[in-house]
Amino acid sequence: MTYKITLIPGDGIGPEVTTSARQIISASGVKIDWEVCEAGAEVFKKGITTGVPQETMDSISQNKIALKGPLSTPVGYGEKSANVTLRKMFETYGNIRPVKEFPGVQTPYSGRGIDLVIVRENVEDLYAGIEHMQTPGVAQCLKLISRKGCEKIVRLGFEFARSQGRKTIHCATKANIMKFSEGMLKRTFEDIATEYPEIEAHHIIVDNCAHQLVKKPEQFEVIVTTNMNGDILSDLSSALIGGLGFAPGANIGDNVCIFEAVHGSAPKYAGKNVINPMAVILSAVMMLRHLGEFKAALDIEHALYVTCAVD
Repeated sequence: MTYKITLIPGDGIGPEVTTSARQIISASGVKIDWEVCEAGAEVFKKGITTGVPQETMDSISQNKIALKGPLSTPVGYGEKSANVTLRKMFETYGNIRPVKEFPGVQTPYSGRGIDLVIVRENVEDLYAGIEHMQTPGVAQCLKLISRKGCEKIVRLGFEFARSQGRKTIHCATKANIMKFSEGMLKRTFEDIATEYPEIEAHHIIVDNCAHQLVKKPEQFEVIVTTNMNGDILSDLSSALIGGLGFAPGANIGDNVCIFEAVHGSAPKYAGKNVINPMAVILSAVMMLRHLGEFKAALDIEHALYVTCAVD
């Protein structure tokens, strides 16, 4: 069969890395009718304040699946992130970010057997971007965390662990300080953990989690955490295996899934064809598994492992 999938090439290096992913998927034999759409920097320049035009929204709504390159976001001024807009618009409440050691990629952690997954809440917390100037010299940002949002991300974490036969899961929060907001995730995690007796569940303070990831990353299998914490921990974790060029991701919702790399648009490298496209290719592998194209996903994954080992 032929799948119809929305493709957002993105900004900076985005068109290069998404083109690589498309070529490799085509070589795998999976037939995809790509519907190419815009989002990000060029859209902001047209005066569309969301960074996402209606045609792109309509395409994702219809196709239910998208592969997206990195999008540029103004830092410290201007419009809100188009990435955040897409996640909120389609309520892709879970962000799954695998971190796995690659053969031939030498790091200080080589041979440690790192194979963990960050399951990041994706639409609440500080990333909701609800902020204002309380006075000319005081900025305020609201940290919103709901029981419903916590239940969804915690269940996603446990179900993901169960589906992969993983034996342990950690919930990383700052509940010792933010007892109501971050504490909401901790309490929800502890309540739901009783439904998965075969999985060993632990709560960990997020700063200790960062410390332990650097000290002994092989102890982790799945880490469930809030939006801001997940963004930081997943970038830290990718550094353990060689960098953001090896870090894929999937935004998971009940109706729509958007697959994208963890890294940004790296505009200073755009057009030079020097960027490692593996993160987007591995995101496409996650997409193929979502589609049920398991053989093609495995073939591409093995080809990447062999390529790294040979290099």
